[in-house]
Amino acid sequence: MGWFAPKRCRPQLQRSGKALVSTAVCANPLDATDGGSFCAPFPTEESTLTQPLPLVTLVLGGARSGKSARAEALIAASGLMPVYIATAEPLDAEMGERIRHHRARRGSRWTTIEEPLELARTLRAQAGPERAVLVDCLTLWLTNVMLAGRDVDAEIGRLADALGALPGPVVLVSNEVGLGIVPLDAMSRAFVDHAGRLHQRIAAIADWVQFVAAGLPLDLKTPGMRPG
Repeated sequence: MGWFAPKRCRPQLQRSGKALVSTAVCANPLDATDGGSFCAPFPTEESTLTQPLPLVTLVLGGARSGKSARAEALIAASGLMPVYIATAEPLDAEMGERIRHHRARRGSRWTTIEEPLELARTLRAQAGPERAVLVDCLTLWLTNVMLAGRDVDAEIGRLADALGALPGPVVLVSNEVGLGIVPLDAMSRAFVDHAGRLHQRIAAIADWVQFVAAGLPLDLKTPGMRPG
């Protein structure tokens, strides 16, 4: 096992005056020394290894893939004050039950803020060097934007601008909806198209991108990785 700090994270540590750290376990002893891999953090009491949480992390996955639990684990392992920005609204009993399940899993340590639309503004207000912010999820936020009749491209642009200037780390969760069949109705097709463009835009900004399936995270982009 070993430890290394991605280049993007080192200036942040110096600016904040406090390490943005998490416990880490490396499957391969070479992973943390050759600069080619980014060790995935898993919070454990036994581990004494630490590593910074990148400024922007995107966690993608399908329904019930374990993506939210994965994102929550990353935030919890950072050692920073956890802030949860919930984009869902309990419009029916089923969604209300999902929200209760997520709250119970997170516990009372988290500060929860419900914001279905003004995500960029809320991120600017909540992010900071002493906090780690989790947004769950981008696809529900996108749904709210579309149903409100807002300009989707403009809203995505505002979110991207905010993410590029935050003073502390944020982890964003989103559903990957573009792997199935093409929907029959125009609204659903527009949603899939917007979600695909949203994910590409955020992934280009993010330091770390993971795809979660069956509870297992797969790195798509790691800190310091060159695009292409």
